[in-house]
Amino acid sequence: MSRTRPRAARGFGARLLLAQALLLIAGAVTAYLVASLVGPGLFHQHLLEAGTDPSSSETYHLEMAFRDALLVAMGVALLVSVGAALAVSVWFTRRVQRSTRRVVDAAADVAAGRYDVRVPASGLGVELDRMSSTINELGARLEQVEGTRRRMLSDLGHELRTPLATVEAHLEALEDGVVAADAATFAVLRSSTHRLRRLADDLGAVSRAQEGRLELHPARVDLDALVDDVLATEAAAFEARGVTLRTDTSAATLAVDADPERIGQVLTNLLRNALRHTPAGGTVTVRTAQDGAHAVLHVVDDGEGITAEHLPHVFERFYRADTSRTAADGGGSGIGLTISRAIAEAHGGTLTARSHGAGTGATFALRLPRT
Repeated sequence: MSRTRPRAARGFGARLLLAQALLLIAGAVTAYLVASLVGPGLFHQHLLEAGTDPSSSETYHLEMAFRDALLVAMGVALLVSVGAALAVSVWFTRRVQRSTRRVVDAAADVAAGRYDVRVPASGLGVELDRMSSTINELGARLEQVEGTRRRMLSDLGHELRTPLATVEAHLEALEDGVVAADAATFAVLRSSTHRLRRLADDLGAVSRAQEGRLELHPARVDLDALVDDVLATEAAAFEARGVTLRTDTSAATLAVDADPERIGQVLTNLLRNALRHTPAGGTVTVRTAQDGAHAVLHVVDDGEGITAEHLPHVFERFYRADTSRTAADGGGSGIGLTISRAIAEAHGGTLTARSHGAGTGATFALRLPRT
């Protein structure tokens, strides 16, 4: 049984060139036929109007001379014009083909995980240039996402390694009888497992919030009262570090429709982040104010500040400007700010960071719609 061989697929450039060639040939044939059919008749009519004898040999030779000259001239002109047009079409098609091939190759590279590929502008029109820039932007974004993913996995492994090593070491010590199964040993094990559970909960909260699946229980919340409650809880940590904690609340009542537990979590994360980056003798100030239809909560510190290089990344998962700081020495897990922004956006608000550079402190602003 014989098999039918599939026809070779024509590329976009070949199809474009074939379509242009067919169009040019059809136009040339049409022009030739119209000229051969219409031209001699018009010439014959003009001869009759000029008073020539239609049956004379002179009239016949004039008509034959006109027809032959017309057809020869039209044929030569059409052949030259079609040849020139085809040459231009070939040149243009090759340029389009090269440009589309670059885009296709770049898309294939991006699909294969090579995100550093870039496509130069073709100069053949806004559409093709937009396609090239879109591929470039896609590659750049995926490259950034891949870098974030690798850093996240690396940092996640680092975050897990410390508590797991602690648990493993104490379990081995218990098995070898080096340490006793007393309250102090169980406290260390409980602290490590609590840290692991908190990390898992935080990762789950970030994913749910960014996917719009964060469970909220909104209620009418007095923002200033919520600030007082959170500050009362965190005051001892600030006093222990020698950092002054101040408030500057709004004179008017700022009511927001929000989940008080989640907004309290955001403020707690912002305060602990400010405390980590403010040295002893520094000051952290919490301000509330009304800005049109929004209530705004600022957490301002005069600590280390954030450089322009790191400012765009402070809300990314596991991102730390100072990579030498870890959760064990007060560096935080690197998820708190990510969770805080996700919670703010789940409430229809925003969370932004501002700093003038190293040593100038930082300001985090939480904006929520007022009720």
